Amino acid sequence: MRILDLAALPHRPIDAHGSRGFSIGAFGLGADTHLVAVTLAPGGVIGRHPAVGRQLLVVLHGEGEVAGAEGEVHRIVPGQAAVWEPGELHETRSPTGMSAMIVEGDLDIGAPGEQVDPGDV
Repeated sequence: MRILDLAALPHRPIDAHGSRGFSIGAFGLGADTHLVAVTLAPGGVIGRHPAVGRQLLVVLHGEGEVAGAEGEVHRIVPGQAAVWEPGELHETRSPTGMSAMIVEGDLDIGAPGEQVDPGDV
């Protein structure tokens, strides 16, 4: 077993799409998916851009504001996740700062209450 300290990963700042106060640290890569730890400083923004694949953003600490194609803003806190579909324009902001994990790629993500993994039979 290994323990990953996502906060200790080497992060690089991103300013594409008008982003600011945003950095990422990659820690996993698959054939069709990648996993990154993200940090948004207070007032930070991940600028509006299209999702490359289905994208899942899971808040680990702090809180954020997310919007999808329709532009409606939703508050998101630890224990919550936002899901964007491939090609969907989206944006993330954090007035107070936030750390999160993003998984993007060829993912099956069920609706609330829907069982995706059938488990052991």
